[in-house]
Amino acid sequence: MQARSASTQLHPVDARPPMGQLFTLGLQHVLVMYAGAVAVPLIIGGALSLDKATVAFLISADLFCCGVVTLIQCLGFGRFGIRLPVVMAVTFTAVGPMVSIGMNPELGLQGIFGATIAAGAISLLLVPLIGKIMRFFPPIVTGIVITSIGLSIIGVGINWAAGGVGNPNYGSPKYLLTSLIVLIFILLITRYIKGFIANIAVLLGMGFGFIIAIFMGEVSLSGMNEAAWFALILPFHFGPQSSSFGPF
Repeated sequence: MQARSASTQLHPVDARPPMGQLFTLGLQHVLVMYAGAVAVPLIIGGALSLDKATVAFLISADLFCCGVVTLIQCLGFGRFGIRLPVVMAVTFTAVGPMVSIGMNPELGLQGIFGATIAAGAISLLLVPLIGKIMRFFPPIVTGIVITSIGLSIIGVGINWAAGGVGNPNYGSPKYLLTSLIVLIFILLITRYIKGFIANIAVLLGMGFGFIIAIFMGEVSLSGMNEAAWFALILPFHFGPQSSSFGPF
């Protein structure tokens, strides 16, 4: 009987935690995902000088796609999905190339989405090979890549810290001081706090900076009344992507 009970014991991966723990873990996953899902469209929108409505649409589309892919990963769809409780987030890896594509007047946002579609198709074809080539990507390689990504988009962050391109008070000490305070706030969290809070340090930093900006009178909610409460995220919102494949 002991051998039988041991063999039928549920594996921890398949176990279902209590509802309270499920909610807490789920909230942690969503908040960790949310920071990147919002930050990437904001970076691209700022680099390309996009209007508020376009940036809002990019954020909504980003979150929508994260939700769809999360469902595929958790529930499985044919041969797709790992069928584990994981929330899919957004990577900063492609931010540099996307900004470069968007700055090309002949490509713009259509070029970004066209390149994304092509990259997705190529990635699917390379999936069987990933496990075999992982040995060529030790920590030093991935570290260099991540550092290069950060350096390639640091100009966007500097412009934000200075108040934004086009701001008549660009470079004002109050903007630079606010950015420095937010940076220190994030660094203190990641240095002295572990676990759930540390994982959402960037998101907390964004919220902390927003509160500071409110007290400084630098927050404008104009245009929110005109925004729709619900809007469909439709494919090819910016037009067909076929023109972006022209150079190839």
